[in-house]
Amino acid sequence: MIGRNMEMDEIRRIQSILQQQAPPEADKTTKGEGPSFSETLEKFVQDVNALQKDADEATQRLISGEAKNIHEVMLAMEEANTSFQLMMEMRNKILEAYREVMRMQV
Repeated sequence: MIGRNMEMDEIRRIQSILQQQAPPEADKTTKGEGPSFSETLEKFVQDVNALQKDADEATQRLISGEAKNIHEVMLAMEEANTSFQLMMEMRNKILEAYREVMRMQV
C-alpha cells in the first residue's frame, strides 16, 4: 500500500510539473507561444537528473553517517527510480512514434 501511494504521489508531482510547463488553454490556439516540445523534454530530463543526484547525495550522507533516517533515503531513491522509469517509457514511445512516421509512405 505504501509503495502504491508513493507511485501515486510521484505521478501527481509529474502531472503538476507538466501542467506548470503547459500553456493555458486560451493560448493553445496561437502558434509559437509556450515551451516547445524539445524544451519540455529537456526540462523533464533535467528534473530526472536532479532527482538522481539528490538520491545519490542522500545515499552518500547515509553511508557517511550524516543522515540517520533511512526512510528518507529510500524515498529519494524510489522517487528517482520511478521518474527514471517514466522517462525511459517516454523515450520508448517517442522512438516508436518516430519509427512509425518514418515507415509512412508519401
